[in-house]
Parts: sequence; structure tokens; C-alpha cells
Amino acid sequence: MYTTMEEQRLLVQQKLDSSKTQIQKNKLGQFATPTELAHDILLHAKSYFPQKTKIQFLDPAFGTGAFYAAFLRVFPHDCIERAVGFEIDRDLNKAATLLYRKSPLITIHNQDFTKAFPQDTDKFNLVICNPPYVRHHHLLNEDKRRLQMTIQDEFNVKLSGLAGYYCYFILLSIKWMDTDGIAGWLLPSEFMDVNYGQVLKEILTERVQLIHVHRFCPEDVQFKDALVSSTVLWFRNVRSDKHKKIKVTYGGTISAPKTTRLLSLESLKKEKKWTNLPFTEKNANMDSSVLSDFFEIKRGIATGDNNFFILSQEQIQNKKLPKELFRPILPSPRFLSETIIEADDSGEPLIDRKLFLLDCPFPEKDIKNRYHQLWTYLLGGEKNAVNERYLCKNRSPWYSQETRAKSHFYCTYIGRSDNRKMKPFRFILNYSDAIVSNSYLILYPKIQIANLMTNNLLTAQEIWNALNNIPNEFLLSQGRVYGGGLYKLEPRELSNVSADIICKLLQGLQDLHNKEL
Repeated sequence: MYTTMEEQRLLVQQKLDSSKTQIQKNKLGQFATPTELAHDILLHAKSYFPQKTKIQFLDPAFGTGAFYAAFLRVFPHDCIERAVGFEIDRDLNKAATLLYRKSPLITIHNQDFTKAFPQDTDKFNLVICNPPYVRHHHLLNEDKRRLQMTIQDEFNVKLSGLAGYYCYFILLSIKWMDTDGIAGWLLPSEFMDVNYGQVLKEILTERVQLIHVHRFCPEDVQFKDALVSSTVLWFRNVRSDKHKKIKVTYGGTISAPKTTRLLSLESLKKEKKWTNLPFTEKNANMDSSVLSDFFEIKRGIATGDNNFFILSQEQIQNKKLPKELFRPILPSPRFLSETIIEADDSGEPLIDRKLFLLDCPFPEKDIKNRYHQLWTYLLGGEKNAVNERYLCKNRSPWYSQETRAKSHFYCTYIGRSDNRKMKPFRFILNYSDAIVSNSYLILYPKIQIANLMTNNLLTAQEIWNALNNIPNEFLLSQGRVYGGGLYKLEPRELSNVSADIICKLLQGLQDLHNKEL
């Protein structure tokens, strides 16, 4: 049951949220913390302090004070020494100041936290924050340079230009913390897997003592207005101790997770993708071989404008375009129900939704002289500025396509899963001449597999069966996850998936060969 104060805060929050569009909120990174989650985080924070400890509370991105309101409900008032908040948004600051005008313990600064500098007396033993989720492309270049220089001066490291605003908030907060102080951060989980998160993870495992990492199940989106997978991490402002275990939890709530593990600092440092952490035991005995040992993996063709370059057979006929300058291409995975693509006598896929990619190598002069209808079509593309699109204007000629050979093996690179048993990725067995767009990954067999197939010692079906039998957790452990259970695999990530099942298939062939001898 909410208190009268919390009900009032939620009404103010709702009013302020409705005054901004989704685009504005995305640019500002303003996504309000739900009351129940804020309460759970503060309850957990309380467990780190001995009774009657005097608390100095800091929230670097105050908003309307969801965490401060929870702080007042959870901690005894005689333990609260002082509280400080920073809120750059004038409207939010004004609303929060009005809400807590009768609370003499709180000071809310209408200031950018990343530009503030603590005095000797500005030290806090509890920092709780849901920092602005501002993507790097919404940061001004001058702000990004300032922030990078500040981090470099403080930690002697350089954050990637792709790092989100929240990375700077976490690192800059450390100098505001008392020795042995506790920090709890509500973050998007993306930093766990992406390259730009590596510096942040190094500091969390070396500069401070990481205590607890809790990742919410991706399907349990914490923010109704942001499709993002969330994590809460806790650290203590002391140098890391290699003998202390780090608690890693997954799913459920912070206080009642579905999965719990205690990991050594060394094992945490070795783990490239922290989203693997609750499940690494399942992968511990993986074969040293990975899919890139047997396949060259590339992304499908990025056309620059699928609506212009990919046409149906009817469209090609109606526009009287030369069919010989098109090659078959599979539709987007959401329109492809088949997992085995058979072919007709001409090599075209036997599927309901037949599509074709314009793949013309000829210069404009030849097209103008030989293919009048195609020339007219290309002029129409230029009129609609298709040739000015990023990919097109960097190709010569602009209507040419990337070189991609067909393959027997394609993999969908993005998909949803409502649990770790349902596979978000599908392997497609292709017997046709169809290529794929960049919504698929292409697996080209390397010489060992290719020779076995050429000599009819191994069929495409057997390889495809093996790919489909790769355990789901192996695929998910290498990919990345977003809110709502959306998973993605980049070519390098699929390359790093365990090939244990391929090794077993090849070993079976070798055993059979030895037996026959």
C-alpha cells in the first residue's frame, strides 16, 4: 500500500511523463523507477549496513525521488544523517523540491551531476541511482569529449565513444563515496556484453569491490516505457579483494532470485559476457572448438533499401524489368515458416513468398543502352534519393550489391524467446540458389566440412541437424539480449559458439571409417 506521499509523487511523475514524447524521453534518458523496484533496492541496501549506522544518501539522477521516497520508508529516520540529489531537468527538480519541501534532510541540486565536483565534506556511504539511459548518439560531441577526458584523468582509462551516459555516471560517482561506502545502480544490461562495457567491468572488478550482480529476466521488462533488459549491481568503495566471492543472481527479484551463484573474482574477470554468469556451469565443459573452426560466418546482404532492391516476381513483370539481373533472396525470417528450402529446376526456392534481389554489375551507360525499363527504374530511385542512402552512396555503381555466394546454411540473427528453452534463432537448410539479407547470418563451410560434403561423406542435412542440436544456452551465452526477451547474434558471436556437436559428428565419421578399415 502506498503512502499518501508516494501516491502524490506518482501523480506528479505521471503528469511530467505525459508532458514529454517518447522521443524526448529517449533523448533525455528519462525512465522513472517503479515504486516496487525502488523499495526492493533500498531494502537490499539496508542489509549491507549494521543497525544504527548513520546514512549519508546520494542520488545523482534524482528525478521525482523514487529512491529517496523508498529510502525514507525503509531506513529509520534517526539513522538518516543527510541526503543529496542531483537533477538536471528543471521541471523534475522543481517538482521534487516541492514534494520534499518538508523534509529538511534532503538537498536537491538543479545541476548536471557529471559537472559537479565533491568537496572533502561531500562524501556519502550510500549511493543509489537509476542513471539517465542516454545512448551515445544523443550525447553532444563536446560533452562526450569532456566526459572521456574526466574519466581518463580519474582512472587512466578511456571509455569508448559508444558508451552510454550511464557509464560515466557510475564511474564519476566513486569519488563522491566514503571509503567502504555502498553503491547500488539500476542499469541496462547491455554493458555486460558489448565491447564498450569492458572498461566499466575492469573498474568494477579492480578499482572497487563488486558485491552483487542481479540481472532481471529479459522478458520481465522493468520499465513500461523502455524495452530494455535491466540489471542491478552493488559495489563497495574499497579495493577489490580476490578472496571475496561475488554474488550473481538471475530472474525473479533481487531478494528472491530464480538462480544464484557465488563466483570468484578471477572467474568473473575471465568471463567476456557477463550475461553468461548464472549459466556458465553448463558451458564449463564445452569443447575447445568453436563454429568458426568449421565455418566462415558472414552477415547477409545489406541492400541499403530493401523496398527498392527486393521485388516480387509480379513486380518485376509489371515493371518489365530484366529477370536475369535479379537473383532469388529469402524473405525476412518473420515471413519464412520453412526451415528446409527446396528448389525448383531453375534453382528458385519452393516457398510461397518468392522475392528477388536486383544484382546488376553493369555501368549506367550499358544499362541505358540495353535495359531501358531498368534505366527508368533506377532514375526513379535517384528521384527518391535511394542513391543518397548511406550504403548506396558508398558503392560504385550505387545500385550494385555486396558479393555473397549462396550457402546451404543460414541462421536468423535476431529473435524472441520467453525462456531459455525456446530458441530465438533458427538454422535454415537451403537447397536453392537463394541468398539472404542482413536479417540472417550465412555459414560457409570451411575446407574440412566442404571436402566431406563434396565427397558425399557428409550431407548438408546431417550438418544442419547438428547445428539445430546446439544447446540453446550455448547460443544465448554468446549473443546479447534486450528487453522483452529479444536476443541477437552477431557474426563474431555465432563464430564463438561451441562446436562440440560438430566435433562429435566428425568423430563419428572417423570411427566409422576406422571400423570399415
